[in-house]
Amino acid sequence: MGPKVAESSFQFFREPRNQELIVWLLCVVLQFEYRVKRKVGGPLAGMTFVLTGTLSALSREGARQKIESAGGKVASAVSKKTTFVVAGDDPGSKLDKAQELGIAVIDENKLIELLEGKA
Repeated sequence: MGPKVAESSFQFFREPRNQELIVWLLCVVLQFEYRVKRKVGGPLAGMTFVLTGTLSALSREGARQKIESAGGKVASAVSKKTTFVVAGDDPGSKLDKAQELGIAVIDENKLIELLEGKA
């Protein structure tokens, strides 16, 4: 952004009516947060997953989005309500907690099979 555009933007945001417009847009019209729509049904409906370690094929956020769009839920900590712990390379204490609670531990390939409805 050059100095002329910066000055013009600065002047725009100083105007009270423009500030009111922005507040209105934020409150009424615009949505700046992306939310994955969780399916009511789907191959992972009713299941809760916890991700630990480094996944090779999916990013952590990509895995979360795929699980949620298939009807599942992703939690940040292992509990009795966890269905599966997905363990990648170098899993941490979440793996220990899963083993302690008797929670099933799967790898990324098994998660992909579940997502595809093959398991």
